[in-house]
Amino acid sequence: MPIDAAKALAAPPRTGSISWSHKDVQLYHLGIGAGLPATDPGELRYTLESGLRVLPSFATVAGAGSPGVIGGLSMPGVDVDLARVLHGGQSITLYRPLPAECAAAVTTRRIAAVHDKGEAAVLVMRTDVADADGPLWTDEARIHVRGEGGRGGDRGPSVRREAPAGPPDRAVERPVREDQALLYRLSGDWNPLHADPGFARLAGFERPILHGLCTYGMTLKAVVDTLLGGDVTRVRGYTARFAGVVYPGETLRIRMWHGGGGDRDSGGGEGDDGDSVGGGGEVRVIVSVVERGDAPALAGTVVTRS
Repeated sequence: MPIDAAKALAAPPRTGSISWSHKDVQLYHLGIGAGLPATDPGELRYTLESGLRVLPSFATVAGAGSPGVIGGLSMPGVDVDLARVLHGGQSITLYRPLPAECAAAVTTRRIAAVHDKGEAAVLVMRTDVADADGPLWTDEARIHVRGEGGRGGDRGPSVRREAPAGPPDRAVERPVREDQALLYRLSGDWNPLHADPGFARLAGFERPILHGLCTYGMTLKAVVDTLLGGDVTRVRGYTARFAGVVYPGETLRIRMWHGGGGDRDSGGGEGDDGDSVGGGGEVRVIVSVVERGDAPALAGTVVTRS
């Protein structure tokens, strides 16, 4: 059954309640590669409950919960084959630092747009989250459904941005463990594309692929650790387009350009946490896969910082 755009857009928002504990935060951080080396103070802020800091990308799995992709596929007017679905991009706007524990937060979810890209339809799934103290974050997931375009609908705005000019200010490499997808899916994304070889082949991949949101989280952690002095509270927003697949066992090359609102603090060095960027502005990022000749993984990636 094709997507009924009018029905999807007219459907009333769905509300729900989510909660999380420090264990959920720690599991998420481990799922995106935190904790190596295990006794490194820079890693302990992600893995030790005393003084635990929450990476803002945790919002994408908080409460096991706000799975924008799976949630979007259960909305009125949307009846599609899961094997045709890809997560095309993700953005988060933060209103304040995320707490390590939350007894109750309210989610409000709706289809904000349906775009016809010709070869695919793109659903924009918006989720607003608030607790007793007010708004926490807004996230938007862009869900590509292959074979559902070409019906003459609105193409929507382009989300592509030109690549940054010149050499990056910093570049780091982050290995993806063979079991990374199996660990990451415990945070709530149970799509068999990331675990079942047969399902992955049915979807057109040689083997299970890494969750795009896992690459998304690994990238934000690299930016925070490398350019923001490990201070998660400096992240105000984060957006990325999933430009290609990553397979467990590969290596991410994360290149960063900082600009707008501040220069590097004096001092520091080549290691993580040693090159903090002062002031507000943006960090532009490109992520590629080392083993496949810098095949693209994330593009149009921007971290808005304070």
